[in-house]
Amino acid sequence: MQSDSGATESLWMDTVEMASFPPLTDDARAHVCVVGAGIAGMTVAYLLARAGKAVIVIDDGPIGGGETGRTTAHLCNALDDYYSRLAKLFGDQGARYAAESHTAAIQRIEAIVELEDIDCDFERLDGFLFLGDGDKREVLMDELEATHLAGLTDTGLFKRAPIDAFDTGVALRFPRQAQFHVLKYLNGLARAITRDGGRIYCGTKAKNIEDGTPARVTTHDGHTIIAEDIVVATHSPINDWMVMHTKQAAYRTYVVGLRVPIGAIPRMLLWDTSDPYHYASVHQADKADADYEVLIVGGEDHKTGQAQNTDERFTRLEHWVRERFPMAGEVIYRWSGQLLEPVDGLAFIGKNPGADEHIYIVTGDSGNGITHGTIAGILLTDLITGCENPWTDIYDPSRISFRSATGYAQENFNVAEQYASWITPGDVGSADEIPNGSGAVIRRGMRKIAVYRDASGNVSECSAVCTHLYCIVDWNDTEKTWDCPCHGSRFDAYGKVVNGPAITDLEAAAG
Repeated sequence: MQSDSGATESLWMDTVEMASFPPLTDDARAHVCVVGAGIAGMTVAYLLARAGKAVIVIDDGPIGGGETGRTTAHLCNALDDYYSRLAKLFGDQGARYAAESHTAAIQRIEAIVELEDIDCDFERLDGFLFLGDGDKREVLMDELEATHLAGLTDTGLFKRAPIDAFDTGVALRFPRQAQFHVLKYLNGLARAITRDGGRIYCGTKAKNIEDGTPARVTTHDGHTIIAEDIVVATHSPINDWMVMHTKQAAYRTYVVGLRVPIGAIPRMLLWDTSDPYHYASVHQADKADADYEVLIVGGEDHKTGQAQNTDERFTRLEHWVRERFPMAGEVIYRWSGQLLEPVDGLAFIGKNPGADEHIYIVTGDSGNGITHGTIAGILLTDLITGCENPWTDIYDPSRISFRSATGYAQENFNVAEQYASWITPGDVGSADEIPNGSGAVIRRGMRKIAVYRDASGNVSECSAVCTHLYCIVDWNDTEKTWDCPCHGSRFDAYGKVVNGPAITDLEAAAG
C-alpha cells in the first residue's frame, strides 16, 4: 500500500489493497466535511452518514495513509495513562467515563464489523499488564483498585499471564479486549460510507478551513467545499496555529514484527509498566501460503525530532523480544508511527477552542488512537446531531486541568529549548559528508539548510525551518523524513509536508 507518512511499511500496509478514490475536481456542498481519512475521520463520516447526513471526506493521501496504518491495532480499555492517574486529574466520575467510552468504542467496532460484514480479522482476547524491570507490585495493586472504581470490575490480578514463553510475574488482567486489521476495517467503512451517499476524495489537500454559516474548506487546487459543519481529523489539527499544540506533544514509537510458529504464543495483548513501555500481540500473517504468525512488539518511544540513531530503537526492541520469546524467528517488519500525548492523558474531541461554532477537532490519541478515534465518531456525531453525550466534558478540547499544570509547563519548556538549534552548528560541515540515502542539516552563514542525498548521490536542498512555528527540523533516517522537534510536523526528504500541524512545505533553499 502507498503511504505518505514514511519509508517503512507496517503489516497492515503489506497485506491489503486500499479502496481508491479520485481527487475533488469541482466545488461541492455537504452537511459535514470531514478532513482526514484515518480511523477518526472515517468513523465520524460513517456514523454521520448512518444518521442521515450528507458527508464529504477529503484526504491529501490515500485512506489510512497517515498514522492509522502505523498502529499496532490494540483495541483496549486498558489505558496508557492508567486509571489511578486519570482519577486524580478528572475525578472518579471522569475516570468512569473514560472506561465507559473506551469500552463502548470496542463494542461499536465489533457491532460495525458484524453489521457491515467486514472481514478484518476482528477477535476478542484478554490483555495483561505486567511489571517492567524494577517496578513494584504496588503499581498493579493501585491500578486494580482504580479500574474497579472506574467500573471495570472484572479486572483481576493473576500470578502471571498465561504464557509459557516467559514468566511475566504478577499481571493485571483486562478481559474482552480486541484486535483487528485496521486497514481492512477502513476499507469496509469506505464501502459503507459511499453506499449511504457519502463522498470520499483522496489526493485532496485542505488549504484553508473557515468557520461560519456556512463553513468552508478551500483546497490547494482552489476548490471550495461548503458545509454546515467541519470535522478536522488530521491527527494533529491543521486549523489551529498554537492553542492545541501547547496541550500535547508528539512522540515517535517503534514496532518490530517477527515470524513465530503458528500457535506458539497464545492470542492476547501484553503491556509492561516500563517507561517507555512495551506492548505485544500476535496476528495471522495474512498471506495465502503463510506457515507462521507475526509477533508484533512496540515501544522505545521518544519525542519527535529529538533522537539520533533511530534504527537503534529497533535493535533494542528485538533484544527485548528475544529475551522473552526464544521461538521468535526472522524480523520481517520494522515500522514507526507518531502519537500525540496530551498533558492529561485523554484525547481532545469536540468544538475547536475559541469562537468557532461549526468546526470540530479530534486529536491527542495518547497511544490509544483506535479507540479514541472511534470515540470521536460516537461523540462528534452526537454533538453535530444535537444529542447529549455524558463524555463531552472530559474530551472537551477547551478543558484546562490545573492538576496537569506541571506536565504542561515541562512540555512547553522542552519546546522552548528546541529554538536553541538556530545558533548551533550544522549536523555536518558540508553536503559532501552526507552518505547516499540520508540527510543532514548544514549551516550556511546565518541560515540552516536541510540537505538530502538520494540513493544515486543527487543532492536536494530546502530550508531547515519548519513552516509551523519555525523550529529547526531534524533528519529521521528510519522514515527518511525531516521531523520538527517542537510540535511534530514532518516533511518528506524533499520538504513536502506529510504531518501537521504544518500545512505548507519547507521553503526552497535560497541561492
